[in-house]
Amino acid sequence: MLRWVEELFRWLQVSLSMSETQLPTFSNIHTRTPALFTEKRYMRATGGASRVMCDNVPGLVSRQRQLCHRHPDVMRAIGLGVAEWTTECQHQFRQHRWNCNTLDRDHSLFGRVLLRSSRESAFVYAISSAGVVFAITRACSQGELKSCSCDPKKKGSSKDTRGTFDWGGCSDNIDYGIKFARAFVDAKERKGKDARALMNLHNNRAGRKAVKRFLKQECKCHGVSGSCTLRTCWLAMADFRRTGDYLWKKYNGAIQVVMNQDGTGFTVANKRFKKPTKNDLVYFENSPDYCIRDRDAGSLGTAGRVCNLTSRGMDSCEVMCCGRGYDTSRVTRMTKCECKFHWCCAVRCQDCLEALDVHTCKAPKSADWAAPT
Repeated sequence: MLRWVEELFRWLQVSLSMSETQLPTFSNIHTRTPALFTEKRYMRATGGASRVMCDNVPGLVSRQRQLCHRHPDVMRAIGLGVAEWTTECQHQFRQHRWNCNTLDRDHSLFGRVLLRSSRESAFVYAISSAGVVFAITRACSQGELKSCSCDPKKKGSSKDTRGTFDWGGCSDNIDYGIKFARAFVDAKERKGKDARALMNLHNNRAGRKAVKRFLKQECKCHGVSGSCTLRTCWLAMADFRRTGDYLWKKYNGAIQVVMNQDGTGFTVANKRFKKPTKNDLVYFENSPDYCIRDRDAGSLGTAGRVCNLTSRGMDSCEVMCCGRGYDTSRVTRMTKCECKFHWCCAVRCQDCLEALDVHTCKAPKSADWAAPT
């Protein structure tokens, strides 16, 4: 599934701390912080070793390996983007039983949960595809890629509701990001003709479209006393959180589908629901409840998860703990208190200890719940 993403990310992280004669094998790779990346170290580590890297990343099809060989700098941008969209996934699912946790001991980024054609898989494919677009486009604008730069089409003058303006600055080259992401991410799915491949392609496209949806025009005024008689404008991507929030809404409204009779597309599983658009997420299988640890479902269960005693939502102790009950422990933490404003211009606070109750879900009574996954 998405194993190539994880392996690419890990390889890039480790390779930056090694010379070309110390290139890692995939049997001993361990994740390191993305903060280790620098341009000089990257070029030293991967400049002459891109072929070794591309030939050893598991799961790549021939078209992906070709793109990897030709554009090692883009591979670096994609690898750096993995941490960003994974963090966004975890933010969106932070109050749910399945919380987008990555599995350090597993051979794939999210474990076996992606083997099921569920709405969680639909979201992961969409957010990862969006993350690839975002990472590549940002790298283009920052001058980190040889194959692209700012959007070359945004030149000359144009008009909007406020009047005439000149294109200037550096407009994000979203079209390049989408084009490369489609060619690279979709390559494996296009080799398959089954229902899951079509599902992945649909959700990949929805993720790419979500990033472009929040492309916004920013302008700078010129003139006497900021009168804005002249404007210079450019297009910029919004913060990735906007994309994550949008795809989260699409996850909650995801449409269950079945293959049509000729195997070329989808039809809704329930005729009462609308036909999915290109912006919607689609899935085939119902999700497990994620209450208990289940090797086959890729579920870690909710034992030990913190729950909210006063909430009525998905993070409530009743829902999060699946009716098993919860344990309460008293903990203390350091907080800022008695803050005062001092002229001019500082706010000074005291450090205070605060006691609070933390509620965590009880484990199932069955003795096999803790079996390793």
